[in-house]
This record gives sequence, C-alpha cells and structure tokens, in this order.
Amino acid sequence: MYLSKIHISWLQAQNTYQLHQALWRLFPDCEEADRDFLFRVEQMQKGIGAEVLMQSTTQPQSNEQSPALLAEREYVLNVQNGQRLRFRLRANPIKTIKDSSKGTVEKKGKTFTKTVRVPLLHEDQQQAWLERKFQAFAQLDTLIMQPEPVLYFRKAKEGRSGKIQTVMFDGILTVTDAEAFNYEVKQGIGPAKAFGCGLLSLAKI
Repeated sequence: MYLSKIHISWLQAQNTYQLHQALWRLFPDCEEADRDFLFRVEQMQKGIGAEVLMQSTTQPQSNEQSPALLAEREYVLNVQNGQRLRFRLRANPIKTIKDSSKGTVEKKGKTFTKTVRVPLLHEDQQQAWLERKFQAFAQLDTLIMQPEPVLYFRKAKEGRSGKIQTVMFDGILTVTDAEAFNYEVKQGIGPAKAFGCGLLSLAKI
C-alpha cells in the first residue's frame, strides 16, 4: 500500500464531492475501476486549500490535471495478534432504520419497506458503534471522541445535496485477528468513504 500527502486547491476543497473527484485524477488509468483509496482531510485553510492524507493500493501518479502530490511512501502492514497500536479514525457512525414514508422496494419477489441512514449523536451510541466495527479483529482499549461540525456536500451533476455527521476517534486498540485486521484496514471502517471517512491510521506504542 501507499501513504500520500496531497494538496487540494481551495476551489476544489470547498466541496467534499469535488475534493473526492480531484483525488481520482491521481489514478488516470483507473476511471472504470473500483475505488481502492481512502483519505482524510488533515487541515483546511480558507483561500489556500486542503492537506489530505491518502492510503491507496495503487501508486498515485501526479500530472497536470491532478492535485499536488507533496509526499509519498510505500508501506507494508505487518501486525501480530496481541499487538497494541494507537489509532485515529474519522468516521460516520449511523444506524439504518425502516421508513415507510419512503415507500417500498421489490427484491426477489418480496416487498420491503425502504430504509434510511440516521446519524448516532450520543457518545455512548458512537462508542458502541465503533466497538461493533472492531469486534471481529480488535479490542478497544482506550478512546477519545471528538464530534465535528456537520459536513455538507453538493453533487452538481445530480442537482442533489446532503450532509453527514462525522466523529474523530483517537485511542489504543489490541489486535485480536491479524488477518481480519489487515483486510479491514485496506477496506476502511464504516460508510461515507467518498467523503473522507474510514481511513484507520495506526502508530506503534
């Protein structure tokens, strides 16, 4: 995998959807491929732009149309069962509920009530959500949660806008299943990955 530090211009950084589209330009031959990168905005400066940390399976390629690639290094994730690590994760803790006002959908000859995603706003709910996400591969030892401002986005082509509620999780975990852990780090944790959520950053203690 590769870890990269990237600068996104202020014009593109103002809208999270456009920021995500800008990152795609670092992979010019992968337009039709599934996204294999995760990212997190580390710093945003009005009028200047965003500094972004990106994890990718494919090596990014800087070009005239892409954002500025400030730094890059290749790394191999090599963890062991029982290993303790510091972590940072920006996530979008949610639950999915049925909403009859949205109507129904047909699947395999059966009718189901449509569902909607609802943000989890209380700290105990957010911690429980993270513990559920970790339970197959890690034990949560310590945790600090920092609620963040609502993130608004707009998809100009679709004429649609929306918002998500993100939380920054910092803490210490213990690896319980190294193989599953490696897989989840590559896949990312939780929803809203296109909006800068899901990147699990790790550091040795």
